[in-house]
Amino acid sequence: MKIILLATMIAYTGGNIYLFVRSLQQMSGMPVWVKVMFGVIFWVVAFALFVALGARNVDMPEVVARTMFRIGSAWMVFLLYMVLSLVVVDLLRLALPHFNGFYYALGFTLCLLAYGYWNYRHPEVVELDIKVEKPLEKPLRVVAVSDIHLGYGTDKKSLQRYVKMINEQQPDLILIGGDLIDNSLKPVREQRMEEELNELKAPLGIYMVMGNHEYISGAEECEEFLGRTPVKLLRDSIATLPCGVQIAGRDDRSNRNRKPLEELIEECDNEKPIIVMDHQPYQLMEADKAGIDMQFSGHTHRGQVFPLNLLTDKMYEQSHGYRHWSHAHIIVSSGLALWGPPFRIGTKSELVVININGK
Repeated sequence: MKIILLATMIAYTGGNIYLFVRSLQQMSGMPVWVKVMFGVIFWVVAFALFVALGARNVDMPEVVARTMFRIGSAWMVFLLYMVLSLVVVDLLRLALPHFNGFYYALGFTLCLLAYGYWNYRHPEVVELDIKVEKPLEKPLRVVAVSDIHLGYGTDKKSLQRYVKMINEQQPDLILIGGDLIDNSLKPVREQRMEEELNELKAPLGIYMVMGNHEYISGAEECEEFLGRTPVKLLRDSIATLPCGVQIAGRDDRSNRNRKPLEELIEECDNEKPIIVMDHQPYQLMEADKAGIDMQFSGHTHRGQVFPLNLLTDKMYEQSHGYRHWSHAHIIVSSGLALWGPPFRIGTKSELVVININGK
């Protein structure tokens, strides 16, 4: 993990140096003071996200912390596509030495980011019909969401929009597959986001499992916060609904001492439907063999932007979407919101509606 982090930082710094040098080439005739001012602004923006994350629990004005986080995270995706575009431009210059495509690259990147932002702001509703081979009194309508990342990226106004979207589906049951909180509870408390969570409506309840970001934010603090909302947190525990459906909520892999799935399933009645929630979609084959009926996961965001989606597709047995394994129905959501950069390019934000029928 440390090697991956180090390699990422080297690549990020190298990309910024490359873009900075190419930008200075476009300013060859400008005064020195303009170049100096540009350089200061460039490098402040380039590392704003890391400053914001490092100071996420520091007492600073909310508007300052939010601005640093949003500008810094957006810069990461801008840098990715600007560097890729400039590499293409520089290759073209080998054949056309007088071709200066810097502004073509800039225009293409800005148009792509505008599309990515629009795409992120318009989540799609994915509706699935599945049948479990166990008795169920009547069909169960479940709304399943993950990776909302409440904080400086997803603010109270965005949460209000998501809550309205969830309630419009008229669910019997709501499942939250982890990473409800982003990096710190500070902005969540400051904006009193529990007020919006209290507006969620589902007669059979609202259940959630921990994600890795709840551990980043402080697991016990998150649990205390959720205690002031109708969201019931499952940490290696089982909830049995009046209709007999059992929800097995696994603690996140961040807890190395969490219960093995087999041990958790032993607490269930195998004659009745078993739904597992596990934030990170690892060991899905083992989950299928354990005899569960359905699993809901998130975490991957499906890479969020191209070409990272190609990487997540290689990393996970199932990085996104629905698949009926030999027994289990497994759904991996790309997330209702996202982490950091407010762009979806090559992926979709989604809310999953699952209509479950029994024998």
